[in-house]
Amino acid sequence: MNRYLAFILKLCCAAAVATASAASAQTPPPAVNTDPRNAQVVLPEPANPGLPSLILIGDSTVRNGKDDGQGKGAAGQWGWGNPLAAMFDPAKINVVNRAIGGLSSRTYLTTKHWQRTLAFVKAGDVVLIQFGHNDAGPVNDNVRARGTIKGIGDEVEEIDNLMTNEREVVHSYGWYLRTFVADIKARGATPVICSPIPRKSWGEDGKIRRSQNEYAGWAEQVARQQKVGFIDLNGMIARQYDTMGRDAVMRLFPLVTPDENTHTNLAGAELNARAVVAGLKALRTPVVMTALNAAGMAVPAAEDDRPVVDASKIAGEKPRDPSLPSLFLVGDSTVKSGGANGAIGWGERIAPFFNTDKINVVNHAIGGRSSRTFFTEGRWDKVLAQLKAGDVVAIQFGHNDGARIGDPAGKNRGSVPGIGPETVEDTRPDGVKEQVHTFGWYMARYVTDAKAKGATVILLSPVPHRDVWEQGRDFASYAQWDEEVARKSGALFADLTMIVSDAYRKAGAATVNGYFSDARTHTNEAGAQFNAARVVDAFKSLPGDPLAAYLKH
Repeated sequence: MNRYLAFILKLCCAAAVATASAASAQTPPPAVNTDPRNAQVVLPEPANPGLPSLILIGDSTVRNGKDDGQGKGAAGQWGWGNPLAAMFDPAKINVVNRAIGGLSSRTYLTTKHWQRTLAFVKAGDVVLIQFGHNDAGPVNDNVRARGTIKGIGDEVEEIDNLMTNEREVVHSYGWYLRTFVADIKARGATPVICSPIPRKSWGEDGKIRRSQNEYAGWAEQVARQQKVGFIDLNGMIARQYDTMGRDAVMRLFPLVTPDENTHTNLAGAELNARAVVAGLKALRTPVVMTALNAAGMAVPAAEDDRPVVDASKIAGEKPRDPSLPSLFLVGDSTVKSGGANGAIGWGERIAPFFNTDKINVVNHAIGGRSSRTFFTEGRWDKVLAQLKAGDVVAIQFGHNDGARIGDPAGKNRGSVPGIGPETVEDTRPDGVKEQVHTFGWYMARYVTDAKAKGATVILLSPVPHRDVWEQGRDFASYAQWDEEVARKSGALFADLTMIVSDAYRKAGAATVNGYFSDARTHTNEAGAQFNAARVVDAFKSLPGDPLAAYLKH
């Protein structure tokens, strides 16, 4: 059991017991009519317009009715948006729950609620999107007429809406999600798509039914297609329910007749809210990460899906001609991805800039590594074995160094912040204790070892994330640490983060969005070529231009 799931089970068991006791002491709450025709809902606005906002849009599983438990306290129906706010510091961020019960992705748009919500979205905000529970309804009837076309395609259906008596063009579920995403991006904000929370429904295998072949799967497809963040609430929560067992899950829902299988009570909403925080922490969205309070910080990140490449399946590179000098590249998947899921690192497209009759370009980077794990796995030793006087080593780490030490989701790759001598003990999955050093300690070790071989070392700050370069600077701390290590250890330093960011700004957001293969980290073919050219620019900016003799002119 991973640390996040263990944490959730510990917290929710006590809450579920308390909620069950409250429910048994009073009349079970009736199901609440959240039909948007009848609900008199007053939606909140950002409390402090000067702060960034975390804005929620969705249905009653996010915000139920008037968001008050229908006067039934903890035993009533609650959406996860209410307890989510308790995970953040209101002095740092507004949590604005604009979800409305009874709406689908279609009717949130057609009833003009989206236009009213969009008016509050500004640059730097984050918008969470969760729809799907109501999208399976009829496309046209005289009750709600809220259904969307199944899937994520571009097909349409023209109807004379029996509720509004107006002509309407109905689109697919995916089309409406894409519309929200496009509008959010146009405002300079960050969209994050969530798959719909699972219902309290078990399959023949005894496990909670998933929606991976329907709305949960379609939500993920849109997120990947649009290269935006995705939180798989459907899968994450279903796995928690399976581990908890049927009796414990029953206590997370109101005790009513007929049985309530969609809307949680407060304990269930709190469990779901923690899953949202875990997903946000895994995405490492800067605005969100800096606004969590103590309760939010205590929630472990969801399992990190950034791949740790199996080294046994990667053929090691060697200098093509050992008699020539070599440029060795050391780093993570942003330097070498190998085409996995369309991702290509800049190191895989930099060789054409060099005259390979004069220099070897040897890419030792490997996905999922940090300054720490590239060292502890012995990969640095393999570089040293090939290194000789006159060679150049370019090193770029930082994307994986921020993982929390001691958190299994971090996959034992986080380094201690800073450049000092301090260490933190970490326990590996096999029980072995490891003294983890600072980021600067590992980088300084690389410099010392390479210089002892007579090589020149270039430290590069990391290439920026897709969602950070436009509004500010990414990896400020790592750039500072790299620069300090370079100055103290006699290496060269280039702020690749800002060199790429400045070039992105000149290219424009529309172009840059086409450079990535995923939501925010890995480049595709075009992005790899663009960044490789920027790395060459970085090399040319170094004192003495150490690689000038080997570059094509």
